[in-house]
Amino acid sequence: MNLRDLGLRIRAQREKRGLKQQDVANALGISPQAVSKWERGENAPDIAVLSPLARLLGVSADWLLDDATDRKDVFEATVLASSVHGAYERSLHMEPRDFAAWANGLFFTLTDTTQRYGGVPIKYMGDQFLCFFSGHDHASRAVQTALRAKSIIAEDLKIGLSTGQVYLGSVGHPDYARPDIMGEVVNIAFLTLGWAENETKSGIAAMQAVLDAADTTTITTVRSKKVSFRCIERPVAVCEIDLATQSKKSFATKTQRNKGAK
Repeated sequence: MNLRDLGLRIRAQREKRGLKQQDVANALGISPQAVSKWERGENAPDIAVLSPLARLLGVSADWLLDDATDRKDVFEATVLASSVHGAYERSLHMEPRDFAAWANGLFFTLTDTTQRYGGVPIKYMGDQFLCFFSGHDHASRAVQTALRAKSIIAEDLKIGLSTGQVYLGSVGHPDYARPDIMGEVVNIAFLTLGWAENETKSGIAAMQAVLDAADTTTITTVRSKKVSFRCIERPVAVCEIDLATQSKKSFATKTQRNKGAK
């Protein structure tokens, strides 16, 4: 295997999908330095991360190793969507420049918190934020991100979480395309966000599937309910997550997961 050619393929596919080295590192639970070494041809991905890396880049492991053409751009992930209650009303009474400054401060904190727990920021829309977590323990890391964000952001933050298969690809005109995630699981994340806005006190709601995949010994739920969302064929089991969960044992942070990474 030619490490230089492998590194060039990884870099080309990463850039094609609009991802940064930090995004790849976060998604795989490794250090950015490891990704940099791959792309410079100094090292090769460990066998344990080869398949997750291929899925993240939308190719097969064979494509990475042998320049084949088979592509796999659908993978398991937990999606987090958030918004701020009252943001629209705020925008009506603020100068556009001032509202943009407020939104940028909000998104800085959300992005920083997401990356702390190995998530990949995807999209900013008004006051809405979208990101995903993949790889080891992705559901637990997404829940911890939600709890951390609620604890440090003074605004009335609302969060919806869902888990399942997502598609990651570039969307838009080739000259302006950006990475985006799609699929029913993304739609359910935003629908769950709406349920959190209207039906919860904590402001955090998640599909039951998120809790089934997470470390439930560190998560407290207030209540659960099967909800019939518009355009979703089956009822979705959702739960309100108790903010008291924050006082319990924390999940591993990215720093801990990166121990021993190349």
